[in-house]
Amino acid sequence: MQVILLERVAKLGQMGEVVDVKPGYARNYLLPQGKALSASKANIEAFENRKSQLETQNLESKKEAEAMAGKLNGQQFIVIRSASDAGALYGSVTTRDAADAATAEGFTVDRKQVILGSPIKYLGVHTVKIVLHPEVEAEIELNVARSPEEAELQASGKSIQELAAEEEAAAEFEIQELFDDIGAAQLDELETEDEQRTGEPAVQEKSELDEKLD
Repeated sequence: MQVILLERVAKLGQMGEVVDVKPGYARNYLLPQGKALSASKANIEAFENRKSQLETQNLESKKEAEAMAGKLNGQQFIVIRSASDAGALYGSVTTRDAADAATAEGFTVDRKQVILGSPIKYLGVHTVKIVLHPEVEAEIELNVARSPEEAELQASGKSIQELAAEEEAAAEFEIQELFDDIGAAQLDELETEDEQRTGEPAVQEKSELDEKLD
């Protein structure tokens, strides 16, 4: 099926071009979205009559999109989700979640503008593309974490694996300190028992033994 493009469409063509597309793609996306018209003789003539107007409108919307991209590009938004210790989400983060996170911070983003290769299923900082105009894109980051505190650590550059390793090391250190405290307490207890049994400090006995050996 042939259509005439009313705006630039990625991997398809520029405004005003007549291109061949699959009928389903045209009926389900290009035509209802106002991105193209069927390439009939009447529609081509109508486009030529409106071409300058469409180009002006496109230029204005492009400038607006570029201004938005300047503000949006590089922004990081936090998305809190439940996940396993290994970082796998119980569910996923979708285009709607990305749009909602940006909108909550004062940016107008529709989920249809969000491009995800696949739903996000792991904790971490993920780069997401936002199409603001056929010729203007921005990139944001979604910081997917289990808590605001974890999100802050991830924003500093630490991965979930590094955070888990740090927690494990801290736990091992606490256990070792506990064992050291228990060992010291047992040693004190043994020395006290020796003093009670001999009537003299255990240290004094050791000193006397050292003198005899000398």
